[in-house]
Amino acid sequence: MDREREMERGEKKEGKGDKMTHHCTKFSGHWKIIVFDEECFQGRRHEFTSECCNVMEFGFETVRSLRIESGAWIGYEHASYQGQQFVLERGEYPQCDAFSGSNAYHIERMTSFRPIACANHRECRMTIYERENFLGRKGELSDDYPSLQAMGWCNNEVGSLRIQSGAFVCYQYPGYRGYQYIMECDRHCGEYKHFREFGSHSQTPQIQSIRRIQQ
Repeated sequence: MDREREMERGEKKEGKGDKMTHHCTKFSGHWKIIVFDEECFQGRRHEFTSECCNVMEFGFETVRSLRIESGAWIGYEHASYQGQQFVLERGEYPQCDAFSGSNAYHIERMTSFRPIACANHRECRMTIYERENFLGRKGELSDDYPSLQAMGWCNNEVGSLRIQSGAFVCYQYPGYRGYQYIMECDRHCGEYKHFREFGSHSQTPQIQSIRRIQQ
């Protein structure tokens, strides 16, 4: 009920000139990811503590399993941080299905990845807007929402959004399913004016569930 009231309080019109309070805190620890070129942590392995724009440069055809030992990461289907994206939080991912999740289509490769520097599960704030360029009704979020419509959002689309602090992963469908879009307060200055800025794979403004990213 509190989250419904939070959404309702935020639903009003806002224009381009509105200012955003921005509190982007960077992760102060160390990042560490170990990737393998075969499933179940077999085959060639390599440890990274910073971004990798193309695993092929390290003798990998692709990544088929991985371990996240510290920090939160974002993985990409193609090199140079292109294509389908998916959030990688601390834990083990023995197969592609484990890290790609319930995406809109099956992913069999991860070719680039980078840390999510601003992920902060305890201090996350974002504002979603009905239309592009921060217009129309808005909703202010600071929690996990398995269904935006169940929390009072007006439809199944988000036209634009602002991240005041932390990082979120937005999903195409309720229940954290479908395409993933990772939104960070230190990318685009925290402002995503149009759904095409959600990611290179974004073809629609459809977003129906959102959650905070764990560091």
